[in-house]
Amino acid sequence: MASVNPFDVSDSEEEAERRPNETVDTERRPSEGAPGPPPGNPFSPPADAEPPTLLLSSNRTSPSGEGTAASAVATSAMAGGAETRVSVDLIAAQLLRDQYILTALEFHTELLEAGRELPRLRDYFSNPGNFERQSGTPPAKDQALGPGGPLNRVGSISTLDSLDFARYSDDGNRESDERVAVLEFELRKARETIQALRANLTQAAESEVPSQERKNFKSSPEIQEPIRPLEKRALNFLVNEYLLKNEYKLSSITFSDENDDQDFELWDDVGLNIPKPPDLLQLYRNGGSSLSSPRDKADASVGVAFGDLPGNCIGREPLKKPDLSQQQQSEVVQELEYQLNLLNSEKQSLAEQIKKLQSEIQTLKKSVSSPHPASLELRSQNSPNLSSSVPSLDNGQYLDVRGVSEAENDLASPAAQNTSQPQQPTCNKVTGQPRVQFDQPNRKLSPAFQQALLSFCRMCSESRLGAEVSRIADSEESVMLMLGRCLPHIVPNVLLAKREELIPLILCTACLHPEPKERDQLLHILFNLIKRPDDEQRQMILTGCVAFARHVGPTRVEAELLPQCWEQINHKYPERRLLVAEACGALAPYLPKEIRSSLVLSMLQQMLAEDKADMVREAVVKSLAIIMGYIDDSDKYAQGFELMLLSLGDPSERVVNAVHQVFIPAFAAWTTELGTLHTALIPSLLARIEKLLTQGEHGLDEHKLHVFLSALQSLIPPLFAVVLQNAPFTSRAKPHEDIPSIEVTRFPRPASPLQDMAIIIGSRELLSSLLLLYDHQLEHEGTTGWESLLWVVNQLLPQLIDIVGRINVTSSTCVHEFSRFFWRFCRTFGKIFTNTKVKPQFQEILRLSEENVDASAGNGILTKATVPIYATGVLTCYNQEEDRKLLVGFLEDVMTTLSLSHAPLDSLKASFVELGANPVYHELLLTVLWYGVVHTSALVRCTAARMFELLVKGVNETLVAQRVVPALITLSSDPEISVRIATIPAFGTIMETVTQKELLERVKMQLASFLEDPQYQDQHSLHMEIIRTFGRVGPNAEPRFRDDFVLPHLHKLALANNSQTVESKRIDIAIHLFEAYSALSCCFISEEVMVNHFLPGLRCLHADMEQLSPEHEVILGSMIKECEIKVENRGISDAQGSISIASSLVGEDAKTKFLSKMGQLTTSGAMLANVFQRKK
Repeated sequence: MASVNPFDVSDSEEEAERRPNETVDTERRPSEGAPGPPPGNPFSPPADAEPPTLLLSSNRTSPSGEGTAASAVATSAMAGGAETRVSVDLIAAQLLRDQYILTALEFHTELLEAGRELPRLRDYFSNPGNFERQSGTPPAKDQALGPGGPLNRVGSISTLDSLDFARYSDDGNRESDERVAVLEFELRKARETIQALRANLTQAAESEVPSQERKNFKSSPEIQEPIRPLEKRALNFLVNEYLLKNEYKLSSITFSDENDDQDFELWDDVGLNIPKPPDLLQLYRNGGSSLSSPRDKADASVGVAFGDLPGNCIGREPLKKPDLSQQQQSEVVQELEYQLNLLNSEKQSLAEQIKKLQSEIQTLKKSVSSPHPASLELRSQNSPNLSSSVPSLDNGQYLDVRGVSEAENDLASPAAQNTSQPQQPTCNKVTGQPRVQFDQPNRKLSPAFQQALLSFCRMCSESRLGAEVSRIADSEESVMLMLGRCLPHIVPNVLLAKREELIPLILCTACLHPEPKERDQLLHILFNLIKRPDDEQRQMILTGCVAFARHVGPTRVEAELLPQCWEQINHKYPERRLLVAEACGALAPYLPKEIRSSLVLSMLQQMLAEDKADMVREAVVKSLAIIMGYIDDSDKYAQGFELMLLSLGDPSERVVNAVHQVFIPAFAAWTTELGTLHTALIPSLLARIEKLLTQGEHGLDEHKLHVFLSALQSLIPPLFAVVLQNAPFTSRAKPHEDIPSIEVTRFPRPASPLQDMAIIIGSRELLSSLLLLYDHQLEHEGTTGWESLLWVVNQLLPQLIDIVGRINVTSSTCVHEFSRFFWRFCRTFGKIFTNTKVKPQFQEILRLSEENVDASAGNGILTKATVPIYATGVLTCYNQEEDRKLLVGFLEDVMTTLSLSHAPLDSLKASFVELGANPVYHELLLTVLWYGVVHTSALVRCTAARMFELLVKGVNETLVAQRVVPALITLSSDPEISVRIATIPAFGTIMETVTQKELLERVKMQLASFLEDPQYQDQHSLHMEIIRTFGRVGPNAEPRFRDDFVLPHLHKLALANNSQTVESKRIDIAIHLFEAYSALSCCFISEEVMVNHFLPGLRCLHADMEQLSPEHEVILGSMIKECEIKVENRGISDAQGSISIASSLVGEDAKTKFLSKMGQLTTSGAMLANVFQRKK
């Protein structure tokens, strides 16, 4: 065998022509080379021709260079003693197979510069799939990855086929062609994008009508399927075209105006990725005639492809379709009869051809002159029996188009059809089905010549994609294997916005693929499909995961889906972590119970504690709730309780809302089944509240109290459900139609459906039946033997009332929280329960007598938070007339009792503040106060006057004018001076909040009477109350009232205090004046008032403080200096302002002229420039 010189390269006949001096040995005996045609064959090559290169190839399916190497060896054997040259293609294949990618790229570049492009290298470097590297699990060993294997994709947006390698050479400067190449590449990409968008639009139009509706339209022809948007646009185009062709121009114009969103001059504007159909006239003429069958269009020498038949293939799909109409069945029968006749005729022609070939064989045997009788005999004998000479298929799963064609070319003569003609298959099932047969020509070409001739068909099976295309999957398993290999290369090239369209394909392949590694890779692709999936995309992925879980079962969900979640638990994008959190909840019903209560619970607990994104923690809480709904391991109760407390303490409001709406109801449902809701869960929360109150004697942590109390409030519906489900009458409850429906206002509005009593119980009918029996039991039969209700009455309520008595009454937040809790508690358990069980326990504690108030210590029960919580949380649950009377009577009694016992009014004030926040109770509170206004005791009247101050801020001005001011004026003329003084804060609040001038004048007159009436000149307490009120309302009052009334009277009071002889009274007035002036110093005060009243008043106060309080005197001195500096600065600025009046007028005139000139301009830049030109 001749030696091979790797540096002597030749890949075409042109190389042979460049070497005219080289000679080859052309004399060959028949035994030295491949069998050829007889000597007399006119198509035989000349004797001095160079033997063809690479005429043989391997039948292997996977692309490799072994066939090429074998071909080179065969060629060298055919060449005899001549020098054999290695082809360029062989070198390229070797480089790619050994993954010398950079060397191959440089080789490709040099060939391009020399003008000799090699198809193998061009196809390899123009395929972006060869430069992808999938993240996650590596592909299986037997997976075809292409010659070069996976590589990192380049960072540039262009692929190697878009680069002009020649411009990087040293042959010269080619900058002139760079722009052209870039524009051509961009144009090609734009056209591909447009084509892809049209295809997507067409697919979207096809999928607009649901499949079930299509079935309904097909099964009921009288029901017309609604028109789709793309069909409408296509019909609009054809109608407009018809109108124009037939001179209906006005109609066409009107039609175009009515469809202004469509371009009727361009068919591509329709959006369909199909050619333009015939015009309306042609469609009308062909509409009445039946469409031609496939056999009318088939070539006589080719026949009909089975794909055109309704059944596609006899052995592939059963023909039992009971929903076919009679006409459709007859058409199927006709087609099958035609196919049978066709096969019979083909059988006869083949039989005749066999006879003809056998006669030729006999003739050739008799002929002694033929040099190759053996080969012809072999060919003729194998020709009739091609079906028996089937080459081995790839793993018994694929039909290799390339391999079959090459095998047939080696064993028999080629097919009769041209390569451009379709072939006629019979039935290509691998198992037990006959092979495809082709008509054999009556020709005498050598196999080598046939192979060389067919090599001009441009087929690429050397690359990864070429290998996939050349193999046709013919079974479900082979389809799954093909999808498993191709999807990793398809996904990166799909637009991010449309990648969710791949989810069904990925999931179906992952479900059915036999290889675990491939399934793992596909699921990894699913979770990494979209970089930052939005809500809709996450829902699609989760829906697919649930469908996958339902299909494969818990074992594979644990082994395949959960690891994907675990990998992304710390992903940098919150959307991906959100997907993991949501997936844990969605997959919980389909996991093994051991995994559900261990691994998944731990994952969610870690994310709840560590994740920084609010939306992720919110999803974690919801998934934890689902876990709690499916968990059945009672040992996990403590962990669930800690998770509830942890999530309730979350700083995000949306997370806390999710806890109340989802987690607590689910956790309560589990504890109900365990029987620990009222024995463990609620007592644990109450114990934590009591511990908080014990530790918070010097400062209560109101946030923690809110956390625990809100959790208790969310547990009220489950607790009531426990009471109903464990009642003596539960077995008698049967839902039926006669039961009246539940009132809308029977229960408080639930925060979520999981807190709806009807959903907790099971149905509204059952709940109605239980409620009727519940009310009857409470009203007539009592609670004997009703353990759950007795626990509520005898343990829960007393403990709650005790806790209420220990909270700080001045904390409006705590009072509000407990009021809302008792309100929801009483509304949930019903009116009968509230009247018979709740109110008596409060009334037993709140005995309205002076004995119940410790005036000296101020710690009586009436001074605690029990009063406002009972009034606002229990007595306001029901708003009927008797309930309102009970509330009014309770407040009147509390006001009277506290007043007569000289006790602090904090509990009454808290009640008024809480009730005053709701306008519904304003009239009721005014009724209570009027009771105090007309009371015989001055102490009660004084208390009523002070309560008006709290009520004025929330009451509308109409009620203030009609009810409040008359009552205050009545009290201001009370015989008792203390009552009159008590009205001053209320009058001040009116000045601060009311805007009606008439009301303000009436209040101003009343305050002026207090200040100017001689009978009040020596009323020290009245003066102190007025000064305190002025300091409080002055900064927020109307400026004119402050300048004309407040500051002048403060000046008078400060001046009068200088002559006060009683030192204690003088220091009291001075301290109050100091506070009032400090508050008013922050307001804007005019220069006149500052000079005439504010500064003189400060100086008078400064004189008092010099003698009484030196530390205040220093502060007052600095205040006086600041005010004097302000006055001086204003004087200087006023002087400067007067000087610049003339210049400012001139400036304003110039400004007006300039703006008017600018206003006359248009947007022209030339005109704008002319404005600034100097006049000549």
